[in-house]
Amino acid sequence: MSGALQEYSLVSTMDMDDMYSDNKKHQPMPWEDNMGMTVTSGHVVLKKDTQNLIGISIGGGAPLCPCLYVVQVFDNTPAAKDGALAAGDEIVGVNGQSVKGRTKVEVARMIQSIKSEVTINYNKLHADPKQGKSLDIVLKKVKHRVVENMNSNTADALGLSRAILCNDGLLKKLEEMERTANMYGGLIIQTRKLLKAIFDLSQSHKAFGEVFADIGVREPQPAASEAFSQFGEAHRNMEKFAIKMLKTVKPMISDLNTFLHKAVPDTRLTVKKYLDAKFEYLSYCLKVKEMDDEEYSYAALQEPLYRVETGNYEYRLVLRCRQEARSRFAKMRSDVLVKMELLDQKHVQDIVFQLQKFVTAMAKYHTDCHNVMKTAVVFPIEVDLSRGTFTYDTANSFNDGGDDDEEAEEDEDDDEIIGQEESGAQGTAVTGNLLGD
Repeated sequence: MSGALQEYSLVSTMDMDDMYSDNKKHQPMPWEDNMGMTVTSGHVVLKKDTQNLIGISIGGGAPLCPCLYVVQVFDNTPAAKDGALAAGDEIVGVNGQSVKGRTKVEVARMIQSIKSEVTINYNKLHADPKQGKSLDIVLKKVKHRVVENMNSNTADALGLSRAILCNDGLLKKLEEMERTANMYGGLIIQTRKLLKAIFDLSQSHKAFGEVFADIGVREPQPAASEAFSQFGEAHRNMEKFAIKMLKTVKPMISDLNTFLHKAVPDTRLTVKKYLDAKFEYLSYCLKVKEMDDEEYSYAALQEPLYRVETGNYEYRLVLRCRQEARSRFAKMRSDVLVKMELLDQKHVQDIVFQLQKFVTAMAKYHTDCHNVMKTAVVFPIEVDLSRGTFTYDTANSFNDGGDDDEEAEEDEDDDEIIGQEESGAQGTAVTGNLLGD
């Protein structure tokens, strides 16, 4: 006996009565596999709505699963407004009555049979969303991104399922935003081309005015000098009107560029985040469906499923992740709708203001040009010209000899014609048969 090895273990100093008297402590059953997640106990009092509902759906329960848990908390319901219950939480009692060993149908009837207020005892599941975001979820997100822009027939031919959101009115708003952005881009390009043409025209007016002003300065006759100077000044004024109009319209392009290159990209970034939240939510929905199908197939074969028999914690974790992904998706969707509504209002108000500003500036420019040219009617202009004005010096003109040869040939032809006319005049007889006999 003395040589035998003795094994000792420390005796717990915790009072069992004190441990079980704490309602916040949850003792997992021997068959439960909580996958490292912690659970705390609690209760909540929910007041039913007019339809005698508290706004939750229940899953699990006998005979397959030892736990009854919340599958989904519906929006705008007493449970959602209270916020205590979440998807994946275990329901252990209703109005102080234990629900262990009961089916989900029996528990639902218990809740429906109670009027007004219902007290739900639950075990809160403290799940880490990072633990639920597995490689399978990431791959499902990638698949949704690929299938999103794919035709339904193509997706079916490739064997890819398409998880889409029905009645998604945001898609129409996105298409409308893209059309608006394309319209703004085309408007900016056309406006720049028009302003460039007006600037080139103004430079021509400026050069034209300088030429006429120079002529006016050099003209000795006073009336002609004044006429040329007035005509040149009118063209210089048109150049000034064009520059003034360009300075007025240039901020319009800056505002349109701000809308096109800042407001629209910012909305697109928000849409990108929204799509990421959407694909993640759809991935969790698809994961839940796959796990449900797995449970149904095992139940049909009457085969046990480990995760179901041990509390279905993995499934409850995915349910919690799906609920949080849905909350993020709803928030991002709301943000995108608000931004796109503000963008649409800015587009409607801004484009009208900018076009009115542009049309007003163009109308003023053309009116000013018309008025200044209307007062510059100076033609015809009388100019004194010297006798030698149209006398050109040909002494130094270049001649390569080709023109001289042509002129010599023409002179010879003229001489022959003159000679024939003279011989005809002298009565030279023409011999030969004129009729060809």
